[in-house]
Amino acid sequence: AEATAMYPEAGGSSSFARHAFNEFWSFFAAWGQMLNYIITVSISAFFVPHYLAVFWEPLRHSPGDIIAGILIVAILGIVNIVGVKEAAGLNIFLALADFATQVVLVVVGAVLVFSPDTLIDNIDFGRYPTFGNFLVAIPVGMVAYTGIETVSNLAEEARDFGRTIPRAIGGVVVAVAVIYAFLPAVALSAMPVVNGKTELATTYAGDPILGVVKNIDLGFLQQPAEVYVGVLAATILFIATNAGLIGVSRLTYSMGQHRQLPEQLRQLHPKFRTPYIAIIV
Repeated sequence: AEATAMYPEAGGSSSFARHAFNEFWSFFAAWGQMLNYIITVSISAFFVPHYLAVFWEPLRHSPGDIIAGILIVAILGIVNIVGVKEAAGLNIFLALADFATQVVLVVVGAVLVFSPDTLIDNIDFGRYPTFGNFLVAIPVGMVAYTGIETVSNLAEEARDFGRTIPRAIGGVVVAVAVIYAFLPAVALSAMPVVNGKTELATTYAGDPILGVVKNIDLGFLQQPAEVYVGVLAATILFIATNAGLIGVSRLTYSMGQHRQLPEQLRQLHPKFRTPYIAIIV
């Protein structure tokens, strides 16, 4: 937050590396972050249709999920070319709805299924999780936090970056940390590890939040809740896809400025003033 307020430039961590060290380290930071954004976009778009399968089963498996994922990336790409204002507006609407839903899930789950004893019994480090799986889980988990980096990438376009950027980063950190501390605790209470496996990683690997709802007894609200959460969980992934596209476009613009990518990739659209070539590529 402090670095972004000091250097309000598109580029995020690559910009920080340039100011702190040199162009060499900025190059590696930029390309590492570029790959992170691409992974975020790919993973998020691919799993959106898995949640929407509550309406149409073919979306849960190939080729339905692949085709739907491609369409999602294309649609959000167009939105981002039209302008960050429209993309940000879409993000705000979906984020507020999703955050409220996750808070409700945490509260309901804490009352109905949360069990500290079950959580402790879930862990036998070295067996479940294995040391190798634990190491793999670290970079996978970090994908969920890519949006924090995106805040830095948008610093050049903020009206009052010295005030709004630190507040945005602080708010995101608190919200994400609280939700992603409690929601997995509820999930693993509802679907505990049995013989080294949990349904979160098998039956509900493609739609874990929906799995949480299905394993909480909500009585007559069960079916409506499953449909509602399926839709809202899909929007979480829409947000992640959109954040990845916003981030990668601004990062590409910065990389083009500093000759880390071909100059043509940072060209702005004559009308919308967005790096449309980078978004398309």
